[in-house]
Amino acid sequence: MADPIDAGLDFSAISNVAPAYVHRDKHITAAPLLVLANAYLKWYDVAEAGLPVSPALRAAARGFLEAEAASHRLDIARQLGFVVLHRCSADFCFLLAATWRKENEVWETIYAVHGAAAPVFAPFDQPGPHRGTFCVWELGVVCHEQQAWRRYLASPRGDAEKQRYLRDIRQGVA
Repeated sequence: MADPIDAGLDFSAISNVAPAYVHRDKHITAAPLLVLANAYLKWYDVAEAGLPVSPALRAAARGFLEAEAASHRLDIARQLGFVVLHRCSADFCFLLAATWRKENEVWETIYAVHGAAAPVFAPFDQPGPHRGTFCVWELGVVCHEQQAWRRYLASPRGDAEKQRYLRDIRQGVA
């Protein structure tokens, strides 16, 4: 059977990146644990070095998630997981709240904010059945968290191992 990649396929119109796009490194920075309605979430900021997540933006995001959990719009009680606050640009951020459910599944609620200087977070919804999940920088966090959760699942899974999971964080280039 012939390899389809070697079969002379035309890739000229497939997954083209815009010519003006310049890929830049972003950095993952851990922040203190977020405790919500008896849920424990690791916190990661993702941003370019020259456009970091400000303390005010992080505080607004944390306050928003606290309010969402208190109102039960974000129902994550008794769960472990992580948050990614991704500063995509000067005026747009994603806020991703992810928890582990059914032993080995990551579940996610996505919020966004337009206007990072005066942030008002809101649920983010994309039209259509084929939707974005994680970008290349957010995947740096997700890949680490997948490995950290695998280590937890392979452990006796007691209180000490839950604490070990919550201390197992990633920082550096995304």
